[in-house]
Amino acid sequence: MSARLIFLGITVFWVTMNALLWRAEFGARGGDTPVPAQLVWRKILTAPDASSLSVYEKGDRMGYCEFSTGVGQQMAAFEEGKAPPGGFTDRPGYLLRVAGNVALGDFTNRLKFDGRLQLDRLRQWEELHLKVTCRLAVIEIHAQASNQTARVSLSSDGVPLLNREVAFTDLQNPGALLQALAGTGTGDFGGALVLAGLLPDPAAQRIEWDARRTRVKIGNEAVPVYRLETSVLGHSLTVDVSTLGEILSIQLPGEINARIDEWGKP
Repeated sequence: MSARLIFLGITVFWVTMNALLWRAEFGARGGDTPVPAQLVWRKILTAPDASSLSVYEKGDRMGYCEFSTGVGQQMAAFEEGKAPPGGFTDRPGYLLRVAGNVALGDFTNRLKFDGRLQLDRLRQWEELHLKVTCRLAVIEIHAQASNQTARVSLSSDGVPLLNREVAFTDLQNPGALLQALAGTGTGDFGGALVLAGLLPDPAAQRIEWDARRTRVKIGNEAVPVYRLETSVLGHSLTVDVSTLGEILSIQLPGEINARIDEWGKP
């Protein structure tokens, strides 16, 4: 009799705990729980696996992109099945890399891009390098927080067309930025473009992210994800991230989105 009572007690405890866990996961708020955006960004920056996504425009595949981190690249060099060396997770700084290519509109040549962003331990950016290549030209941007400048270069068929160093203070002034890049006296032309609505006002470009934990359907399974949402120039931008930091989908304006291939599989 005592054995049956013990078994019954264990069964009731197991059912109760699973019911509580289910309630926490799919509770009255439909599973949507606000979380700090910094938590989600930390998971992205420490993701052990690369995020490979296909890029679509209005349902048509136009290219691909891949996100990877310094953590993932270092872990790939470790022996499988063995734990990382001591202190590995405490190493200073973060590295985020994005690479891929897309076909834009009626262009017959694809646009290739490769970017790297280096951050310190407090997730403040230190260095940015971006290279965009197409058949007609190569554009490179190299910015450093230490000297508050960005170098912009443009070349075509190996011939340099532009090589300018722009101070961060000029980025707040469209006229000064155009003058720095063009190397001519553009005066207040950039400011006039802002007033005409052809250039955004830099003072209004403060981006703030909202984050929450929700569930989305991938294939036949509903999985928990972190969702980041913001608005840029009046257009919404949404990023879904796995609980391990892998980027699963990105929704951009103009019916452009990037997502893992498993997203649309039945």
